Amino acid sequence: MAENATLSKAKISDYAIIVNSDDNVAVVKATILTGTVVVLPNEDEITIADEVPPGHRFAIEEIPAGEFVVQYGQPIGTSLGISKGEWVTHDNMTDDVPVVRDLPEDQELPEPDYFPKDRIATFEGYRRADGRVGTRNFVLIVPTSMCASHEASQISMMAEFIHYNREKYPNVDGVVAIPHNKGCGCQDGSTLDVMMRVLSNYADHPNVGGVVLIDLGCEKTNLSYVDKYLMNREKPIDKPVFKIGIQEVGGTQEAIKKGLGYVAEMLPVVNDVKRETVPISELILGVKCGGSDGFSGISANPALGHTADLLVRSGGTVILTEVPEFCGAEHILAHRARDFETGKKIYAMVDWFKKYASRFGAVLNENPSTGNIKGGLLNITIKSLGAIAKAGTTRIEDCIEYAEPPVRRGVNLMQGPGYDQESTPALVAAGATAVIFTTGRGTTIGNAIAPVIKLASNNPIFERMSNDLDVSAGNIIEGTESIESVGERLFEHLQKVASGEILAKAEENKHREFQFWAEQTVSL
Repeated sequence: MAENATLSKAKISDYAIIVNSDDNVAVVKATILTGTVVVLPNEDEITIADEVPPGHRFAIEEIPAGEFVVQYGQPIGTSLGISKGEWVTHDNMTDDVPVVRDLPEDQELPEPDYFPKDRIATFEGYRRADGRVGTRNFVLIVPTSMCASHEASQISMMAEFIHYNREKYPNVDGVVAIPHNKGCGCQDGSTLDVMMRVLSNYADHPNVGGVVLIDLGCEKTNLSYVDKYLMNREKPIDKPVFKIGIQEVGGTQEAIKKGLGYVAEMLPVVNDVKRETVPISELILGVKCGGSDGFSGISANPALGHTADLLVRSGGTVILTEVPEFCGAEHILAHRARDFETGKKIYAMVDWFKKYASRFGAVLNENPSTGNIKGGLLNITIKSLGAIAKAGTTRIEDCIEYAEPPVRRGVNLMQGPGYDQESTPALVAAGATAVIFTTGRGTTIGNAIAPVIKLASNNPIFERMSNDLDVSAGNIIEGTESIESVGERLFEHLQKVASGEILAKAEENKHREFQFWAEQTVSL
């Protein structure tokens, strides 16, 4: 205590953040010691009763038992009796919060405040024959089942070593595969529909310039099955598409040999497409978070939300997913819906996921991971209130199913799990040509065909993982930069990555993760 006694009084802003003027807690910036005295904006003094770690919170006023603990101006739990200056934990707070799903039947929100045409930013993208614009130009190897995934991986790796050369093919970003563990031994119905939707949307993605489809030959999800989804579209696929049957050509080695030949044949064709200047409105941005901490909802997520607002106001599209992380905050999203019917769809989307999760004995309140809790995200409500900030402040235009391309520009909510390895690929399958992924604990995931930009919530993790993280929002926590300033800086970084001027760190590290969520049994 002698050391603590030497601590002088300081403004609360030196130690912690009061997120909303209605809050009765403050979030700690760096570990704050027992006995520290902080001064509130109204000159009241608080003596810290416990050593509080970063990202966690202490009470800035007495919160009697039965009253709500409030952060973001919203209830995040119910007090069991919390004294002023006390660390808020599960020992003195339950996770109980009110769930009010009111929605005015005449709800109809105005369009976003769009920028005039002369203020809309641009980027250098690949304009496809159907009018869509990609940020990358890959040759993609698509296995129709797990039974062809080995050969697909071998073709992509060997092709990049043997045939692909960036100096020879400057407009091609690489040869990639999307190996997976699905197909064949699976139920008919939505499981197969989701799988085919994902694989087909990857093959037809504007970030892909040429495709090799490969099957074993006897599986349920064979080439002919894929053809029904891939070739029977409103707009035909106008890019080189080659097909290989492993059994038909004589086995693994012959299939790999044929695949390498196809890649060599299509590389010059794919290279013929060149980047051109296009408005940023042609960009579709997926927004994600993972490895979150108590700062994510205060710095990185709202900064990304400002970037999302800039894109939407430019006429672009934003897709937000991770439905478990809407729970406890779905009423806020519903009140941002463009109209009453869209608001009802948001509630239905959350209810569907709760029903789905219950079939496996899962409880959405248990969504926060060990790392989340250690970083200050004590429950799903705190996590959700911070997570939805990624989608900015403009109205919600629509709700879409997992890996389903949106039909409306603006902010769209996509059905899907919180698991990074299944939700990130689905954003790309839905058409996202770039993804911005916020993290507080540090995460490394990338994507097979789209750049994944990492935004750190705090400077220490950004400095520690500087080879994996692209931008930091930590200056917001330190009080040296505003949310808007970081959001604008992130928007400029997005322009550069989308233009191929710089690579996302995940791309530099060859993170090309791919998986999808195919255990669904009912649709929305």
